[in-house]
Amino acid sequence: MEKLKILTYPDERLKKESKEVKDFGKEFQDFTEKLIYTMYNSPGGVGIAAPQVDNPIQTIIVDTSHYKHKKNKLSHSLMILSNPKIIDKDGEIIIREGCMSVPDYTGNVKRYNWIKVEALDRHGNIITFDTEGFEAVVIQHEMDHLKGKLFLDRITSPKDLFKRKVYKKV
Repeated sequence: MEKLKILTYPDERLKKESKEVKDFGKEFQDFTEKLIYTMYNSPGGVGIAAPQVDNPIQTIIVDTSHYKHKKNKLSHSLMILSNPKIIDKDGEIIIREGCMSVPDYTGNVKRYNWIKVEALDRHGNIITFDTEGFEAVVIQHEMDHLKGKLFLDRITSPKDLFKRKVYKKV
């Protein structure tokens, strides 16, 4: 399978708001397989949003289970989430974020530490779950892409932006 092309900042297509997913048929299923493949075969691949590959639909892929971080008791494995909404939240965390669409920089961003999410799974079924810590941050980061936002839009000070020293190309 071939990786999808990831749009990079300052591409204007990254600023578009995405449309709700209504059709979960074969075309959507094929697209999600390609999106999953692209995420797993890209540096730092713990999450990706459809708009990052120039498909402005509200779908994100998240899998933090293989990433080196302290495992949270609420962590999940591979998640395909369409039309996601945060329906409850608590706590704050400041964390250094990176993004496949902003390969040369990382930045400190404030996020919720715990969230309750409602979304549609890859077949259009409603799911609701809680998550916390790193996984919650990744979901919030990917959901920002659905609104045409990057982590750069959340940085409050230039001192919170850092030139990436190493970015492993896959």
